[in-house]
This record gives sequence, structure tokens and C-alpha cells, in this order.
Amino acid sequence: MIRTNLSTRPFYNERSVRLILLAVAVVVVAFTAFNASRVLRYSRSDTRLATQASRDEARAADLRQQAARLRATVDPRQIDFASADAREANDLIERRTFSWTELFNRFETTLPDDVRITAVRPKIEKEGFVLTISVVARRVDDVSEFMENLEQTDAFRNLLSIEDRQDEQTGQLLSILQALYLPEVGHIAGTGKTRPTPR
Repeated sequence: MIRTNLSTRPFYNERSVRLILLAVAVVVVAFTAFNASRVLRYSRSDTRLATQASRDEARAADLRQQAARLRATVDPRQIDFASADAREANDLIERRTFSWTELFNRFETTLPDDVRITAVRPKIEKEGFVLTISVVARRVDDVSEFMENLEQTDAFRNLLSIEDRQDEQTGQLLSILQALYLPEVGHIAGTGKTRPTPR
């Protein structure tokens, strides 16, 4: 049996194997470190989100309790009263929007030749507009005729003269009339056109 080495230059590959194993180990360590950092980051994020979710759930439960307490303190009758007040306010707002042009058209068609209007003051009341009309006339009969003409339009109710006095300088009659004005139910005198009664 030959015990001598017959090669002139023996080849030992231990160094290359070690280098390969070292490179593999470095790669494994790098991946392990990367995975560990990712796991830590996601673990922190998950903890933060879980904490925030529990806070939000607690806040939502608190808000639900507050809402239940508020609902328990609300009286349904108060809601009904508030709704009725709101409807009444809306009705008054609708009544406020009347046409001055239409009012003066009514005056033009009902005013006798010897009567002159000097002032008109509207006031909102629950039942409608209350008009205070100041007129100047030669005779009481002229004012009476004007009042009759206004009543015939059906837009003026409760028409009365609240003050009559004679102007000493001109000799004319100064009258102050008051009437409930309901433009939505009347018609303009002489036109024959009526307006529908509101429901």
C-alpha cells in the first residue's frame, strides 16, 4: 500500500468552503435581522392601533350613554310645542310677503275722487295684516263710500274709522281707518278676479 502523496501540488478546498459558508451565514443573519425589525415594527403598530381602537370604542360607548341621557330628558310634548311654534312662525313669514303693488291697486280701484290717502302703516298680527290708513276727504260721505268699496273686495275685514277730525285751515276731513287686510282671500274691485281661500 502506497502511503505517499503522489501529487506534486495538492489542492485543499477548505478555504473556499469556509468563505461560502461565511457568506451564507451573513445572508441568513441579514434576513433574520430584517425580519426581526419588521416583526417589531408591525408589533408596535398593532399595539398602537389596538390601543386607539379601544379608546374609540370607549368614546363611542360614552357618546351613546350621553345620547340616551339626552333623549330621556327630552319631553315629547315640548317637541310638539316647538313644532307648532315653528309652523306658526312659517305661516307668519308667508303672510309678511305681500305685494304693496297689489294693495295700492286695490286702493286705486276703490278710492273715490274726493278722497286722498296720506299714509298707510301695516302691522303683523296673528290673524293677518292690520292696516292703519290715513285719508283726507271733503265729506264724511266720501270716507264712508271708500270704506264700503274696500269691504266689497273681501280683502278688508273689521273696517272702522278710529279717528275723525276737521282741519281748521283747509276745512277738509282727516280720518284714520283701521282694517284687517287678507290679500289671499279678496279680489280687486272691478276685475271680477277672486283669489282662492287658503286651506
